[in-house]
Amino acid sequence: MKSYMQRLGRSLQLPVAVLPAAALLVGIANYWLSFGPNSIANFLLQGGLAILNQLPILFAVGVALGMAKDKDGAAAFAGLVAFEVPVNVLKPDNIAVFTGVKVTAVNPAFNQITNVFIGIMAGVIAAALYNRFHEVKLPMALSFFSGKRAVPIISAFVMMAVSAVLFVVWPPVYSALVAFGESIVKLGAVGAGLYGFFNRLLIPTGLHQALNSVFWFDVAGINDIGKFLASQGPKGVTGMFQAGFFPVMMFGLPAGAYAIYKNARPERKKEVGSLMLAGAFASFFTGVTEPLEFSFMFVAWPLYVIHAIFTGLSLAFAAFMHWTAGFAFSAGLVDFVLSFKNPIANQPYMLILQGLVMAVIYYFGFNWAIKKFNLMTPRREAIDDSADDEPIITAAAEDDKYMRQAKQIYAALGGFENLTEVDNCTTRLRLQLSDTNKINEGAIKHSGAAGVNKIDDHNLQIIIGTEVQFVADALSKLENAKTPLATLQGGATADKDAAADATPAAPVADVPAGIKRDVTENFYSVAEGHVMDLADVPDPTFAQKMLGDGFAIDPANGTITAPVDGTIEAVFPTKHAIGFKTDAGLEVLLHMGIDTVELKGAPFDVKVEVGQTVKHGDVVAIADLDAIVAAGKKTPMIVIITNMDAVGIMKFKAVGDATAETLVLSTTTK
Repeated sequence: MKSYMQRLGRSLQLPVAVLPAAALLVGIANYWLSFGPNSIANFLLQGGLAILNQLPILFAVGVALGMAKDKDGAAAFAGLVAFEVPVNVLKPDNIAVFTGVKVTAVNPAFNQITNVFIGIMAGVIAAALYNRFHEVKLPMALSFFSGKRAVPIISAFVMMAVSAVLFVVWPPVYSALVAFGESIVKLGAVGAGLYGFFNRLLIPTGLHQALNSVFWFDVAGINDIGKFLASQGPKGVTGMFQAGFFPVMMFGLPAGAYAIYKNARPERKKEVGSLMLAGAFASFFTGVTEPLEFSFMFVAWPLYVIHAIFTGLSLAFAAFMHWTAGFAFSAGLVDFVLSFKNPIANQPYMLILQGLVMAVIYYFGFNWAIKKFNLMTPRREAIDDSADDEPIITAAAEDDKYMRQAKQIYAALGGFENLTEVDNCTTRLRLQLSDTNKINEGAIKHSGAAGVNKIDDHNLQIIIGTEVQFVADALSKLENAKTPLATLQGGATADKDAAADATPAAPVADVPAGIKRDVTENFYSVAEGHVMDLADVPDPTFAQKMLGDGFAIDPANGTITAPVDGTIEAVFPTKHAIGFKTDAGLEVLLHMGIDTVELKGAPFDVKVEVGQTVKHGDVVAIADLDAIVAAGKKTPMIVIITNMDAVGIMKFKAVGDATAETLVLSTTTK
């Protein structure tokens, strides 16, 4: 259920991602209209409102697409069909015919049947039907309707049944939602505070999206976002379920991140600093708080409860003072600036003062809680260099380095009794376990893994590097054969000291094999766009430089070029990553986007093949940036030198805007 709710939460972000367009159009229009009537401004305003007025359809299509197994467009089309059936069958005019009453006597619930709640429900149902029936095979006479074509048809019939249920159920459900919303609204500032508290508290489950729908959209008649952007309702009241988030996301959480950094172990502050800085920037500028919140919500859950309380207090105080501002995406600087010109915003500048106060509250509150309760926030835990409990693995003579590492990981996971599924992306093992609490994390790290990311009780990620595919293949062989741990450990009486004596570590050479000494090479931008520091990349694996050092480009278009002169060493099956090797022997990874492995190559057209020689500036791929964003992924193009032990000097040459010919950094081998 937890995994399902997380998928639903991610799917809801797809339609939400279009709201910044509405915010930009409405924000510009309101700014222009503040100087007087203007036809162009009205034109822009109507464009923004067109998006807001179609939110239920966007949710139906977006949720169906996001929840479908393979993110196929047929699922999105089924979501549209699933939405259109009930909202048209249950229109007040039709209800009047069904019940034999006048339209004016129809239950008012049916005037609100076209809403985000129905859109989300239609999307969920359509996705479930797609996942179940998209490979169905019908008899020869009906074969045209087999497979994906069957899904919208099935959706139509299923939603007729759902419409019949809604005919009975929707009026009391709607009445309950309205009553709930009205009870909170009647509480005024206290109600806003309660909403803010539960909004944050429900984020780990994904249920906060359902709560948001009641207050932000037109599910129960509150529609705080829609009314604010449309400048409707009482000034100082409309926006009360949004305004208090600005002081938290722009000031409070970044200050809390600084407290986490200050409490990290001295030897690990540099490591956690990049993570906290990237998360704080995202929170302040865009209002995206997940990178920060997920960094401590599980490892230090009392701190997350405190964060939820502080959020509730912020919303309550802003509502009490009638300071209002609104957003179309989230409570970051971009939406805050746009809301200034909205005529219904009330003293939004005072939220800056409140934000400074919240920053003090967050910093000292987090600092006190971390020390008082000894909370293990990121990098505050001690580094466990001990390997006393590490399983002793006996490697066979024919084992290569990948099988040896796989055996160590396999034993540390608990063998086939705990390991249920092996998968990988470009750099990480993505594993499903019976219980992630049974793993030996220290032993995994001693195998040579760069990091371990425990997602939940059943999902684990182990960061290996660009050679992860070979480790994954070896691990799959062990898991498929259900290899007993005893055969790997050489018997229960194995002696660690003896094993260490039998396999002495080879001395580390000054320069790794295959590297040409003292060679300078230049690395160029891979796209037209903006140069990013790795610390700003919204993925801890890259931001913390677990795989190596380098840079990233925030691309303006999808033409991706080679960053360096060299040879193509690898093109990953999912097309989202390309490996290069320079003449001096440096191994370079070009990773296109964040978590784009899940898109299975759909947005990428790779133009090179393994063994091909390239020069910097040669086009190596075409990336569909719009498709990546529509799938809820980020688009940074990341360039990493994965064998940094061969690099003696690295000099960064560029900041700001770049073209494919912009020199970003130079390296000199040892």
